[in-house]
Amino acid sequence: PSGIYSRKTVVMTAGHQTLRRLAAAVWAIGVVVLVIKSSGLLIRAHDIGAPRGIILVAAAIGVVAGWIKAGLLFEKVCRRNLDRIAALKHPKLWQFYRRRFFLFLCLMIGSGRFLSDMSQNSVSGLISLAALELSVAGGLAFSSHCFREH
Repeated sequence: PSGIYSRKTVVMTAGHQTLRRLAAAVWAIGVVVLVIKSSGLLIRAHDIGAPRGIILVAAAIGVVAGWIKAGLLFEKVCRRNLDRIAALKHPKLWQFYRRRFFLFLCLMIGSGRFLSDMSQNSVSGLISLAALELSVAGGLAFSSHCFREH
């Protein structure tokens, strides 16, 4: 019986470094997914008549807003999560983020999908949503240094 228990424990537990790497991977995946999605929205906006200059301005606004978000919000969230991971006495594999993070992530994905569907024939909707998603991607990207520094 003790052998079974120890195997279960090994499967369910994880090192702090593993949790930090998983957290960083989710952060990076968020950047990639949002950049791809926002690029698709901007391409769609161009296809239905948005001028290239407007698209470039929207992309620049998204990136600058992301840089601001990184400094005001994302770096604090990232450091707080890394500190929480470091403080775990017996870290479990699924503890690289809190449950509420995953709930928030699901809500954000669902909202983004809904807004994307609703804006498919609206140049202003597509451009606004693309800038918003680029700002989140930028915030994640600009704050990712926290994983290397922690």
